[in-house]
Amino acid sequence: MDAKSINSVEALREIYAEPSGRAVSKQLSALDAHCRKFISLSPFMVLGTVGDVSPKGDHPGFVQVLGDNEILIPDRHGNNRLDSMQNILTNPKVGLLFFIPGVDETLRINGTAEITNDAALLAPMAINNKVPATGLIVHVEEAYLHCAKALKRSKLWDAETRIERSELPSYGEMVTRQVGADAEDINQNYSASVQKDMTEEGRE
Repeated sequence: MDAKSINSVEALREIYAEPSGRAVSKQLSALDAHCRKFISLSPFMVLGTVGDVSPKGDHPGFVQVLGDNEILIPDRHGNNRLDSMQNILTNPKVGLLFFIPGVDETLRINGTAEITNDAALLAPMAINNKVPATGLIVHVEEAYLHCAKALKRSKLWDAETRIERSELPSYGEMVTRQVGADAEDINQNYSASVQKDMTEEGRE
């Protein structure tokens, strides 16, 4: 496909109007009380690094606010690919998007991150005495509430828009086509792995 590309801010601005004053002025350089409250209620966020986007989920408020310009994200047991953390070691710039179920607004945070294994910081984030091996300290440079348009358009939280899981092949069936393994074996191992991690954390 040979599509026409836009290669400058000037060309982009010929298509889009300048942002409204409020869209610009709502951007904060530190976390205020509303940002802190939003984080405390959020059980799910998306972490963007240079080269990767990764979902992060836990109990509401799993991300800890350390100060006006610092938050701490625990790293729970996962697939050990370490994509995000390896990216951060190369380029520390990150973007975060926090969600609260039932709320159509989101919270966006931009800044830089560093990896910590500081026991004093991580110990309070233990679940059933299982302390995260590491965490990400994010140094907040920008924070702002994002309007509800995207989530309203998608009807993300509307019960009537939810699909039946059967609309998609199982995880094992999809991975089978990608890597050529046995679907039933993948499904069983996948379920067992998820169950094991959740049980060890005391969530099941």
